[in-house]
Amino acid sequence: MVLRRIAVLGVAVIALALVGAPAHAAPAPAAPITPGALMISPVDEHVTSSCTAAFVFAGRATTYLGYAAHCAGASESMGLSGCEEPTLPLGTGVTIVGNDGSRASGHLAYTSWGTMQQRGESDPELCLHNDFALVELSPADGARVDPTVPVLGGPTGLDSDGTVSGEPVASYQPQAGPTSVKQGRSLGMTGDRLSHRVETRPPGRPGDSGSGYLDGDGRAFGVLSTLFTDGSSTNGVTDLAHALAYANTFGGIGRVALVPGRQPFRLRD
Repeated sequence: MVLRRIAVLGVAVIALALVGAPAHAAPAPAAPITPGALMISPVDEHVTSSCTAAFVFAGRATTYLGYAAHCAGASESMGLSGCEEPTLPLGTGVTIVGNDGSRASGHLAYTSWGTMQQRGESDPELCLHNDFALVELSPADGARVDPTVPVLGGPTGLDSDGTVSGEPVASYQPQAGPTSVKQGRSLGMTGDRLSHRVETRPPGRPGDSGSGYLDGDGRAFGVLSTLFTDGSSTNGVTDLAHALAYANTFGGIGRVALVPGRQPFRLRD
């Protein structure tokens, strides 16, 4: 297993895709494809990366699952700049493992990394923190989707004003360890407000990459991108509102919107 490492502002971080991770699933809800589903992307003809679905998104008659763009990277070992690192081409097949163990086939419809490279972006903060991708499902598999975050409920909508230090956060991360729901707090925003630094116990680990984060009101605010290895065991989370706005402006797939959950949101005691 090779993880991508880079020093950012003197702090080491790890991108959280897990290369060659085994497939396993969480307990089954009525609809098997939900936030938290396992997303398996090819790295090359011999290696795959395993990540976690964030939230459900909808375009014109199209259903998408979101996750991190680095999960669709095309190298086992790389840095974190989405403006420089190799990425899978659009149309690449991605396997989604439902919560009942069933499998669906999607394809990579948008990646911020590929889009930034096509546009020649060079802003270091944008290149580092715009880490978001969309996988399109077939109409048949779209009918098997429930946008509700298991256990937590929500999302209640899209957070548009970011997080502040001390604000409650929660994420559903069933793929990498026994703790599926992780709760904690935001430590505030970084990178020109393109990213959130969050602290949960336990933190997001390799394989959790791409997971969605909710604020204390159940609004979707981010997608898990990195793990800081400075001793804090905190995570870097791409700001979803900015990442989605970039996709809608430059992604070439029309307007895409977050789909709210069907069940109320509730933080666990």
